[in-house]
Amino acid sequence: MEPQRSPLLEVRGNIQLKRPPVKAPSRLPLPGTRFKRGPDQMEDALEPEKKRTRGLDTVTKIATSRPRAPALTTVPQTQGQTTAPKVPKKTGPRCSTAVATALKNQKPGPAAPAQKPGAAAPMLGGRKPTKRPAWDLKGQLCDLNAELKCCRERTQTLDQENQQLQDQLREAQQQAKSLGAECRTLEGELARAQAQAEQGQQELGNLRARVLELEEQLGTQQGLVQELQKEQLGLQEERRGLAARLEEQERRLQASEAALSGSQAEVASLRQEATTQAALLVEQGERLHGLEMERRRLHNQLQELKGNIRVFCRVRPVLPGEPTPPPGFLLFPSGPGGPSDPPTRLSLSRSDERRGTLSGAPAPPTRHDFSFDRVFPPGSGQDEVFEEIAMLVQSALDGYPVCIFAYGQTGSGKTFTMEGGPGGDPQVEGLIPRALRHLFSVAQELGSQGWTYSFVASYVEIYNETVRDLLATGTRKGQGGECEIRRAGPGSEELTVTNARYVPVSCEKEVEALLHLAHQNRAVARTAQNERSSRSHSVFQLQISGEHAGRGLQCGAPLSLVDLAGSERLDPGLTLGPGERERLRETQAINSSLSTLGLVIMALSNKESHVPYRNSKLTYLLQNSLGGSAKMLMFVNISPLEENVSESLNSLRFASKVNQCVIGTAQANRK
Repeated sequence: MEPQRSPLLEVRGNIQLKRPPVKAPSRLPLPGTRFKRGPDQMEDALEPEKKRTRGLDTVTKIATSRPRAPALTTVPQTQGQTTAPKVPKKTGPRCSTAVATALKNQKPGPAAPAQKPGAAAPMLGGRKPTKRPAWDLKGQLCDLNAELKCCRERTQTLDQENQQLQDQLREAQQQAKSLGAECRTLEGELARAQAQAEQGQQELGNLRARVLELEEQLGTQQGLVQELQKEQLGLQEERRGLAARLEEQERRLQASEAALSGSQAEVASLRQEATTQAALLVEQGERLHGLEMERRRLHNQLQELKGNIRVFCRVRPVLPGEPTPPPGFLLFPSGPGGPSDPPTRLSLSRSDERRGTLSGAPAPPTRHDFSFDRVFPPGSGQDEVFEEIAMLVQSALDGYPVCIFAYGQTGSGKTFTMEGGPGGDPQVEGLIPRALRHLFSVAQELGSQGWTYSFVASYVEIYNETVRDLLATGTRKGQGGECEIRRAGPGSEELTVTNARYVPVSCEKEVEALLHLAHQNRAVARTAQNERSSRSHSVFQLQISGEHAGRGLQCGAPLSLVDLAGSERLDPGLTLGPGERERLRETQAINSSLSTLGLVIMALSNKESHVPYRNSKLTYLLQNSLGGSAKMLMFVNISPLEENVSESLNSLRFASKVNQCVIGTAQANRK
């Protein structure tokens, strides 16, 4: 009988048999040798498997160490003999039940007789085989086959035992886990019970200390009660004093209530008075609105009495380097009221060397007298000129179209009158910046009455019957062909210039920037009359829109300020040189547009059915500012020099014709 092998060696052998076969060179014994396999060789073969099974044994020991469950092992049995596993001593009802269940589920399998490693082939027929010679390879192969068959049978048996051990191990591990969880639960309950017991002991100690403290406090409170009783007696005395004071306060309260009743009556009276004042304020607002509308009507009537077409004459001063005119060349007779009245007449004398008397003496100079609405001598300043037209400019806020243009020969001071002098001196500011400053100021005053105004400015020039935008910047500079005069919309009477900039303005700084830009873009040239002459008509238009939201009133009108080109005849305005033809074409276009302007004014005065607005781009653009619903003012600027007397007479004669024209009553554009 062979000695029993330990289960660990059987498991290791089982694991080694389950490994996949590895192809290796043949290990058959050479002739003359004998196949032997001793215990050392078996241990060497099982050495790798020991390392693999150590982890399994370690896991099994760790999993089963905490609940201290009995280790379940299966000892190989010999034929007819069974060895029962040892049962540990009683460790508790739960552990004994688990071990009994594990032993009950264990089924003993057939055990094959163990054979020592390196033993010889089994005996056949009860006789020990003799040693085979080295040349008997076939016999040795048969012995090996027999040994291989025995190993396979043993492997099957070990596989079955291994499977049973693994099942038992899994069941034991599950039971160990459940027992561990129960143990941890019991330990937690035990810890909580111990904590509760400690807490109870601590609370008991606290309560004992609290009892002692309360006993001390009780003694203290008893002393305080005695003191409070004494204090109570004092408070009773004080209460009686307060009761007396309360009665006094009640009497005062009654007096205050009586005074309050009187105050409430006074407040009611004041509220009624405030209501009356509010109604009076509304009434005053209505009256103020009525007075404002009456002011506008009277203002318009005053402007109509002065004439819807007015002509002012302004004579510029003699500039440094120019010859002084002879005495009596220009005279300014006093008005009907004497020297205190503003001058309205102008007398200009002209001598003709071609005329003479019978005695051969030169003929006396011919004097030409002209009468206008106002005449400004050379000493008149810009503020004096604007003061005369300020009320006319304000009519634009009331909804009346207003047009002011400067007419005269080159170098007579038209641009100075409209735009002002260089350097930014406030004393020499022109009509355009002064007019916009006045409009901004009046609009702000009317804002307290509920009116709100908006202003949109544009600045164009008409050069050779081509409209150019003077406010263009960047690549659009000088592209006048892109600007055309069009109706604002179908059925609309308002005219706009396509591709021109319309800039909203609200302060003087914005207006100054626009005037500076326009001055740089305007077309000028050198002529015989002026070193830098404007060769185009510049038109500054300000579209004014007003609204009174409280009363639903709206008004809108344009203010047009025009600086016309020089009105001199062809020959004096030309200089010899390569640009003679261009100057000739410019002069022809200027004279044509000025003639059309005169024809339009005459047609309006004569109430003709057809007014030739479209004969010139200038009159077409100013169509809404020249009609019967507009107010016009023309400045005729003349030179004080005797050498320009011919052009001065032509300008004065044209202005006299315009001054004789009468246009119908102007009407405000209100909605």
